[in-house]
Amino acid sequence: MDNTVVDLETLQALYENRAQKEEMDQIKRHIKSNAEKDCGKPLDKPEQFLLQLAEVPQFSGRVFCILFQSTFTECISNVQRKIHLLQRVCRTLKSGEGVLQVLGLVLAFGNFMNGGNRSRGQADGFTLDILPKLKDVKSSDNSQSLLSFIVAYYLRHFDEDAGRETCVYPLPEPQDLFQASQMKFDDFQRDLRKLRKDLNACSSETEKVSAASSEEHLQPFKGKMEQFLTRARTELEDQEKQLADTQKSFVELSVFFSVKPKAGEKEVSPNTIFSLWHEFSTDFKDLWKKENKLLLKERLRAAEETIKQAREKSAYSVKPKHASGIKAKLGQKM
Repeated sequence: MDNTVVDLETLQALYENRAQKEEMDQIKRHIKSNAEKDCGKPLDKPEQFLLQLAEVPQFSGRVFCILFQSTFTECISNVQRKIHLLQRVCRTLKSGEGVLQVLGLVLAFGNFMNGGNRSRGQADGFTLDILPKLKDVKSSDNSQSLLSFIVAYYLRHFDEDAGRETCVYPLPEPQDLFQASQMKFDDFQRDLRKLRKDLNACSSETEKVSAASSEEHLQPFKGKMEQFLTRARTELEDQEKQLADTQKSFVELSVFFSVKPKAGEKEVSPNTIFSLWHEFSTDFKDLWKKENKLLLKERLRAAEETIKQAREKSAYSVKPKHASGIKAKLGQKM
């Protein structure tokens, strides 16, 4: 269909306002009764328009298929984007080098602080709900939190690019974690089931339109819809597989962090894990930015000091000492 002639929004309005069976029956009865009278009342413009739409060969079925084709790509892309985000977050939290280094520091410093406690000072791990609480653990003079110390230690000992523009944030971005925390696998499954149902309906309507249309009105509708249906089935099957793989990865992540379902839940939800990480990553990034700025200033001061020393060294020169006295004069005469 040429969208420059009739855009999708207009087509949607035409489809929603098309005449229903009861309305068409009334219009036809009115036309029939008028034909039997010498001076019958003509149809008003709205009824005339509905009649003209109904005279378009297989109008309802064609428009349904065209509208579904226009919305399918947007819907499947929306699901795909969310699933890819979940996959990326799960992968980073489970095996990201920066994440593992940060968690290692949390465990090491936690054990050091609890060194006098045999049960807590030799821990092999910790639960995720500890992470958002690190900012509340303060030094004895209340000048620094445990989290700020961990951030500073990480940047100064693990990140070679700290204080440079090439420095990469080691954790998943807070906004990605927030989006992931709002997602539900039930919603994905419902959306894909609806797409599957609508795709089957579109396929059925395409067959009906093709069977009822004359050769003159068959193409290009049939060819374009068959191409679309083949591609749509492939994309939908791929997303169904991607969803199953993502759900499996999430289950593995929950086992990896030993997270249990909340009270009243049958299984661990994305919100249970990612909401904790979102809070922690938000606090971590605020301190990470501040520490990076501090390191940048230190690098600038060090560079300025190096340049200053180099300039002072180049400005300092040793003048050769000219010999003088009786001995030098006798040597010149000889």
